[in-house]
Amino acid sequence: MSARPVPAFDPVIHAPGRLQICAILSSVDSAEFAMLRDAIKVSDSVLSKHLKQLEEAGHVALTKAAENGRQRTWISLTPAGRKAFAAHVAELQRLAAMTAPPALGQGFSG
Repeated sequence: MSARPVPAFDPVIHAPGRLQICAILSSVDSAEFAMLRDAIKVSDSVLSKHLKQLEEAGHVALTKAAENGRQRTWISLTPAGRKAFAAHVAELQRLAAMTAPPALGQGFSG
């Protein structure tokens, strides 16, 4: 039985573009740069900036490889990145649960 990550808000992951990147990467072993760029609808330079911040935080690893005569960059979440993303999502879910509407019959009376 594995321990659940302690909920933790991660400001590096929280930015919308980086959150989307981590969400995509959480469901695959790795993703190619162009696929991520197209999926989150940003320019190459914006994606590069997001990836640099995630890489500096230890959340992603970049691998360059030649494919069909072209250099390709593949991105994957590191084990620490997967743990940080899971904890971040758990914290977002905890915060969202705090905003749930009251149950029927427990609303305001007026």
